[in-house]
Amino acid sequence: MRDQVPHTMTHDAADFRGVPSSLLRDQASLSGLLIAAAGAAGLTTVEPPIIRVLPRGGLVIVLLLDLGHAALHTIPDDGVLAVDLLVSASKDAHKAIDVVTRRLNVRATRATHADRG
Repeated sequence: MRDQVPHTMTHDAADFRGVPSSLLRDQASLSGLLIAAAGAAGLTTVEPPIIRVLPRGGLVIVLLLDLGHAALHTIPDDGVLAVDLLVSASKDAHKAIDVVTRRLNVRATRATHADRG
């Protein structure tokens, strides 16, 4: 019976490898990338990006949305950028991931999608 209930949210994630470490430490560039990706998917933000610098030099950048969140996580020493999108099912999170792919000029090494809610 549960499978017949429409889902209200989707959860998409993508991992990118081979990203220059200098970019993975660049708060302004990554914040702009996240805002552009959210805009391409038609996501509505509720405040500017929240940025946290992690002890090993990585970043977490989060956009709170009217329903869900969009986040970037970086591991500069490994050249890894992880994208996490929990959004309304009425939106297309793949558009956001496409923006990240085009801007980085690197294909995702892993991507997942799950229906939520």
